Amino acid sequence: MKTLLTALLAALLLGACLPAAHAAERAIDKSVEVPASIDDVWAAWTTREGIVGFFAPDARVEARVGGPFQIYIDPGAAPGARGADDMRFLALQPKKMLSFDWNAPPHLPEARAQRTFVVVRLEPLSDKLTRVSLHHTGWGDGGQWDQAYSYFDRAWGGVLANLKKRFEQGPQDWTAWLEQLRKWREQAAASAPGATK
Repeated sequence: MKTLLTALLAALLLGACLPAAHAAERAIDKSVEVPASIDDVWAAWTTREGIVGFFAPDARVEARVGGPFQIYIDPGAAPGARGADDMRFLALQPKKMLSFDWNAPPHLPEARAQRTFVVVRLEPLSDKLTRVSLHHTGWGDGGQWDQAYSYFDRAWGGVLANLKKRFEQGPQDWTAWLEQLRKWREQAAASAPGATK
């Protein structure tokens, strides 16, 4: 009888723990140590010039709650398809934390219609070394949500690597990227229905 009660108690406890484990929010967590002062890293995330130096070829950034945090991966695309169009800062703690809402890339329209959010934390390790930690959450389940999650699990690692590279080698040169985007747009226009050949 005692064994049966122990087994029942264990099953009840396990059952009580499973919903809590299932309810845990999935998130992307990345970090990098950047060879720069906290002032320089803060400016990289909170100014247009800073964003262009590592993240994207163009941006609209106003570092205030509710201010734009619009990252244009393809500045020549139509409005709404340039990248993180219409994103906003949600919170800022100068030289400590910034957060913003975020959307999926244009090729995932169902997930793009929703918003996730990102928190970036800065920690000075020395006068010329700053740890940057990124936490991206607010994900749905299934379908394009899973695709978006996989996409950003890869992409954020690249963004943080580019941030580090920016301070090791200088600002990103977007010339080749912009030329490739121009060619892709021309090819898409030439192959569109009704295009003259």
